[in-house]
Amino acid sequence: MKTKVKAFRTAASMTQQQLAELVHVSSRTIISIEKEQYSPSLMLAYRMAEVFGVTVEELCCLKENKRLEDRKYEDL
Repeated sequence: MKTKVKAFRTAASMTQQQLAELVHVSSRTIISIEKEQYSPSLMLAYRMAEVFGVTVEELCCLKENKRLEDRKYEDL
């Protein structure tokens, strides 16, 4: 799942470690999310969205991800 975590984090001049501490995960988890190797749980996405003052929908690019998934299923 594509997210905007890195964009919001860098805009806030925040390190991966600082974000990790604020949302109670390891910096490795933040790195994996930013590299799109791991999708955050709903609760983790909510915590990050609160830190950045945005919605989970904005943070997780839900509309864009839905369109990508819909296209994938159209090709079946």
